[in-house]
Amino acid sequence: MSGKRTLTMIKPTAVKLGYTGPILAMINNAGFKIIAMKFTQLTANQAKTFYLVHKERPFYSDLVEFMSSGPIVAVILEKDNAVEDFRKLIGATNPVNAEEGTIRILYGTNLQENAVHGSDSDENAITESDFHFSKLERF
Repeated sequence: MSGKRTLTMIKPTAVKLGYTGPILAMINNAGFKIIAMKFTQLTANQAKTFYLVHKERPFYSDLVEFMSSGPIVAVILEKDNAVEDFRKLIGATNPVNAEEGTIRILYGTNLQENAVHGSDSDENAITESDFHFSKLERF
């Protein structure tokens, strides 16, 4: 999986505002193949576990609350150089700093509600994908 796969989550605000289709279209048009996808809602405990790496950060509690506040769409994507290419497609974490044409500038509302999560390394892509999907759910 290393190097060819990454994970994204379309976050609750983007789902609520109806941006799931346009975001998935951008992903598809950028040459990514969707190999697993689910519409789900994280419990607070699941969000705490997923974002455990940020536990000591001041935004951790707000992030957990936000990510468990409504449905998300979790997706495993496949493409050569997946993590790096996807991070370019989504843009800077803060939509205000994101480049024109990126997902976050188009669909993000603020630093926390920045439309999508994207794995930041090949290792985290594996861990995050395993968090959301069993091997039987990947095609």
